[in-house]
Amino acid sequence: MKKSFIAASIALAAIALTPLATQAQNVAVVNGKPVPKARVDAIVSQVQKQAAQRNQPVPPDLEKLVRDKVVTDEILSQEAERRGLGASAEFKSQMELARQSILIGLLSQDLDKTTKVSDADIQKEYDKFKAQATGTEYKARHILVEKEDEAKAILAQLKAGAKFEDLAKKNSKDPGSAPNGGDLDFAGPGSYVPEFSQAMTALKKGEYTETPVKTQFGYHIIKLEDTRAAQFPPLAEVKPQIQQRLSQQKAAAFRDELRAKAKTDYKFTN
Repeated sequence: MKKSFIAASIALAAIALTPLATQAQNVAVVNGKPVPKARVDAIVSQVQKQAAQRNQPVPPDLEKLVRDKVVTDEILSQEAERRGLGASAEFKSQMELARQSILIGLLSQDLDKTTKVSDADIQKEYDKFKAQATGTEYKARHILVEKEDEAKAILAQLKAGAKFEDLAKKNSKDPGSAPNGGDLDFAGPGSYVPEFSQAMTALKKGEYTETPVKTQFGYHIIKLEDTRAAQFPPLAEVKPQIQQRLSQQKAAAFRDELRAKAKTDYKFTN
């Protein structure tokens, strides 16, 4: 008798707790319709992921903010349904676009899992780029002015013994290099407009142009300080960019393969 009573009590307690367990899975009930907690969790996770990618802090009350939004959205969407907007052509059209967008996003995630970019692929791509990074880099200074007469006056001061750096700080119109005495650091000739590059590469170390060099920016006086073989960043520094580039290439190849297999009368432009 006693054992039967205990068993019955346990059974009744389990039945009583079932609604509480169900309720714990929901954030709220709006007009009789449950709002699942999974909806909140998905948004919180997405916000946290985006914040981490952008190196931004997450609000301490993020979950509370998301809960408020989810419940408010449910209230608003129910009102839209009550007005019959869920049956409108506009709603159906946008839902189809949303469906495709979500599916394509999930396909992209699935593709990332099945077509991993290997370290060997990254190393091969790195070696290819590195082999192309040949030639010479030039460390130059320059003084940029608007008029040729100004440039000639500065050249006269240089010949009289004035320091190039001092004249650059005082006279150059280039906001990027003037505060540093006209220093442009090391760069390849292709980094500059042709007239500038041609004049710079004709100089020897320590020399400066003895006549003003005209470009689209004005008149330059250029001094060559040093040269070196073209540099290339270490693999660790550029690995993320190479990995992203290879992933994009694989995705594009996958897309093109599906296009080729698809039975359609549409002609793609690219």
